[in-house]
Amino acid sequence: MTSYLIGIDGGGTSCRAAVAGPDGHILGRGKSGAANILTDPETALQNIADAAGAAFDDAGLDPAGVTAASAILGVAGHNVGDAVHYVKRRLPFAAADIESDGLIALQGALGDKDGAVAILGTGTIYIARRGGTVSYIGGWGFTIGDHGSGARIGHALLQESLLAYDGIHEASPVTGSVLSEFNNDPRDVVDFARLAKPGEFGRYAPRVFDFAGRGDPVAMRLLRAAAITVDEALDVVVARGARAICLLGGLAPLYRPWLAERHQPHFVEAEADALSGAVALAAQRFGTRPEVVA
Repeated sequence: MTSYLIGIDGGGTSCRAAVAGPDGHILGRGKSGAANILTDPETALQNIADAAGAAFDDAGLDPAGVTAASAILGVAGHNVGDAVHYVKRRLPFAAADIESDGLIALQGALGDKDGAVAILGTGTIYIARRGGTVSYIGGWGFTIGDHGSGARIGHALLQESLLAYDGIHEASPVTGSVLSEFNNDPRDVVDFARLAKPGEFGRYAPRVFDFAGRGDPVAMRLLRAAAITVDEALDVVVARGARAICLLGGLAPLYRPWLAERHQPHFVEAEADALSGAVALAAQRFGTRPEVVA
């Protein structure tokens, strides 16, 4: 039986998978729902399995082959031991390693070259490599970290909407749009926020960028505050020697014009995506050769 390789890019809003042969050549891709191992490990496990099965199906392979495959999973929360151990023991693969979503993104974006990636999506994490040494900044999750993330921006927008409702902060079209969505009833906002996961907060982030682009004062204030936290992390990345930085994640193209001028010369385009990076690492660790031909 052929030993297939699987790369997983597990995010707060979706999980992507790719299946490759033992030489690292990608054969098929699949996608499912959120795979946040910190906030909802059971759902993450189900969506990881679903995405892998969909990738096998896309490749014309029997999805039952997932159980004989070796996998690299790139996920947020790789640095929280209890969550990693819990999920790893329950994965459907024959062999698997859990790495940071930053590491697979770095591998995809820069290959084996020095540099850094800033992942700006539902969460945030920064990862830099210099001379073979890899270092991480952030990536501690929504509860205690992920500053500047989509989840944080969305959460801040909901906060501001309630502050505007109470007359404590100024109202604006963006806060009005949120209150209107919740029937102008702050109790509905509270009910939503009480049970919301990071990805659900994150869905409000593009609205903040949209309204800020139209000059909305509240949206602009929220984005300036968020951009400061990203710039602070990028300062550390640059101080560690990174001269090439890829901005990745769903908010990356929206964020770029809001980031400090001092960082603009460092930004470069990624060579490939994080999913390709996960497959590349799987090929290095479990396959027959390190190259990946996407």
